Amino acid sequence: MREIVVLSGKGGTGKTSIVGALAALAERKVLADCDVDAADLHLLLSPSERVRNEFWSGQVACIDPDRCNECGLCQELCRFHAIRAFQVEEVSCEGCGLCHHVCPTEAITMKENMAGHWFISDTRYGPLVHARLGIAQENSGKLVALVRQQAKKVAEEQALDYIISDGPPGIGCPVISSLSGAALALLVTEPTLSGMHDLERVLGVCLHFGVPAAVCINKYDVNEENSRQIESQCLSQGVMVVAKVPFDSVVTESIVQGVPVVEYSTGRVTREIVRMWQHLSTAPAGRGGG
Repeated sequence: MREIVVLSGKGGTGKTSIVGALAALAERKVLADCDVDAADLHLLLSPSERVRNEFWSGQVACIDPDRCNECGLCQELCRFHAIRAFQVEEVSCEGCGLCHHVCPTEAITMKENMAGHWFISDTRYGPLVHARLGIAQENSGKLVALVRQQAKKVAEEQALDYIISDGPPGIGCPVISSLSGAALALLVTEPTLSGMHDLERVLGVCLHFGVPAAVCINKYDVNEENSRQIESQCLSQGVMVVAKVPFDSVVTESIVQGVPVVEYSTGRVTREIVRMWQHLSTAPAGRGGG
C-alpha cells in the first residue's frame, strides 16, 4: 500500500482538481479528504454516504444553575470571555478548565465536546473517507489523523494499492497530521510569487518529516519565467517536477459540470495529468519520483 498526499502550501492552486483527476485515473485505491476544515473533494466525486460517525474531541465548560451562587469569579477570570450572565458560550469556550478549578461551589464541570463527523462513502471511483469539522471547532489535526487511520483500514480490508489524500492548505497542524508517514507528497503549486513562497515552505515541512516530494506546476504557462524559477529551485533541492499543467478553461468547465477534468476532456491538460500519474505510479516506492 502506498500513501500519496497532495499538498499545496496555500489554497487555490488546483490541488483538489488534481486529486479528482487522480481519482479517475488510479485503480485499486481509497481516497481521503484530509482538508477537514473546508472539505470539497465530495463536490467532484458525488459520494454516497455509507458510514457516519461522531468526532468527539476536547472539552467545554458547563454551569449547573442549581449550584451556582452567581459570585462572578468564573466570568471575571475567563480570558476568552466565554461566560456571560453565568452561562457558557460554547463557541468561545477553549476548554481550558480554569473556571472549573476556581468555582467555589463546584458548579462548573467539563463535558466532552462533539466537534464534528467523519464518513466513509462510496463513489464511482472507489471508497472515500472524509470528515466535517464543526463551526469554530479545533483539534482538526486529530480529525485528520482519524481520517487517515480509517482510510488505511479500508485499504487493508479491501487489499487496495493506494491511498490518495487531498491534504489541507498551509503548513500548520492539519498539514503535518496529513503528511507524516506518507510515502510521497505531491506538491501542487502555481507560478505566482505567493505560490513560489508557499512551495518553499511546504518543501521545508516535507524535508523535516523525511517525506519525499514531487512537484506539479499548475497553469505553468501563465508566467513561464516564474515556472522556470520553480524548476530551478526544485532541481537545486533534488526534487523532481513531474508535471507542468497548462492553463485551460476546460478545467473550470469540468468543475462546473462536477466531473474530473480527465473525464471531461482529452486535451492537453488531461494528457499532462495522465503522464504525471504514469510517472508517480511507476516510480520506486519511497523515492517520490526523484
